[in-house]
Amino acid sequence: MQYAHPSCQHDDPRTGDSHGKSTPKVGTQCTEHIRVAPAQQWISTTAGRIATDPYSWMQAVHWISGSGLYTPSRTHGPKWGETTIRLAQELSALKECRPGIAYLTRKLKASARTVKYHLDMLREAGLLVYRIKGSRITSSIRQASEYERVIPAEFDTALGVRTIGEGVQRRPVGIAEEHRSAIGKLAKKAARKVRRKRSRKPSSSRDRCTPMQGGTSMSSPTALTHSPSESKLASGSRKSPTPKKPKRAKRTLNRVGRRYQLARELIQQIGWLSGASVPRIAWIVKDVADAGWTAHEVIAFLDTTAEPEHGTRRPSGLLGYRLKGVTNLPGWQTREQRGAAVETMRESRRAEHARHDRGPAGGWDTSNWQESGSKAVQRTFTEAMANVRRGLQQRQQHEAQDEELFTIDTEAPQTMRIEDFSRELVLQMRAAAENDPGLIFESIRTIGERDTRRLYTNRLVSQTLADHALNGALA
Repeated sequence: MQYAHPSCQHDDPRTGDSHGKSTPKVGTQCTEHIRVAPAQQWISTTAGRIATDPYSWMQAVHWISGSGLYTPSRTHGPKWGETTIRLAQELSALKECRPGIAYLTRKLKASARTVKYHLDMLREAGLLVYRIKGSRITSSIRQASEYERVIPAEFDTALGVRTIGEGVQRRPVGIAEEHRSAIGKLAKKAARKVRRKRSRKPSSSRDRCTPMQGGTSMSSPTALTHSPSESKLASGSRKSPTPKKPKRAKRTLNRVGRRYQLARELIQQIGWLSGASVPRIAWIVKDVADAGWTAHEVIAFLDTTAEPEHGTRRPSGLLGYRLKGVTNLPGWQTREQRGAAVETMRESRRAEHARHDRGPAGGWDTSNWQESGSKAVQRTFTEAMANVRRGLQQRQQHEAQDEELFTIDTEAPQTMRIEDFSRELVLQMRAAAENDPGLIFESIRTIGERDTRRLYTNRLVSQTLADHALNGALA
């Protein structure tokens, strides 16, 4: 078949390859203006072929950019330029061409509207087609559009690219000899990454303090300088080139800020809250923080409450349990009432420290403590102490390899190890101490306060001593 224009005629048609043809030069009568209609911007309707790799697709992008065959249909908005090339580079780097608008705006540092304009231009130029168009339903989850990178048929025609296959699955098998230099230039452009140009701010117009001169001249650079006149000396009238920043007023915390501030103070001052999450504690203390409570007032209220009997799995749960409904309790609703509670807490702690400092040994005064009335508890504790001392004595005998047997005086003070107690015995003794606090007083006289706290836990010993001091004060 003869073509109307000689430039469109096949140079050397080959048998079995209906697609082999040499391509006319850009600007001839058979080269048309490129603008793909919206109906042809789909994978099922496009005339182009799927790009086999990102490198060849970027060659087509640079060819469209330099050919001048494409002009946007919009009369407003951005034109084809550097941003379009950078957007194409981001799309070529994706394994699956399904970019979100938010992702592209972040990568290009451009607005969402600008990104949409340039995506439209890539589709109109025949370089992008839809596989799946994203949903824009407000009430449901919005899906991003999935694109396919295609090479326009005009690119193959202009550069003499020979292809085999049918439809979008065509693939190149050769190129016309006279267009190899053109494709080589496009290859260099595709390999070079286009970056965003940085805007340079103009330098300061003020003169420098000293002349910036250099070189190997024999004349001294200071020969051109002169002393400033007296009127230009620093007298305080001229503004400083680096003025001091005015001091900002102290920022006032809003409601959320007060919650976080109170949470941080409680975590620092309450030992069993150490390591807790600040946001979680801020959410728990939101009621007391909004009511104007301070950290000392919260601690004073916590000293008046007991831990839950069923226990708690984390410190934040214990704090929430204790502070539940505290803002509505009588005696804690006004600042004056809470201040009186804080002062009472401080006085009780001073008295507690004073009790610790009394006595010749600097410990608690146990002269008025009564022994436990439970014979079973006394017998269990005595047997435990005897077993510990007996085991310690046997170990010392074995180490010294002393063959002489001697009796063990259970009443004599011996060094003991709490680690020698079995777990069942420790649990039994703690359960007994819960019901009979006198066992703790007897243990303090026998093994000392430090080992008693190791055996019965700090919580149980401190609670027993505090209850004993309170009962003594009320009496």
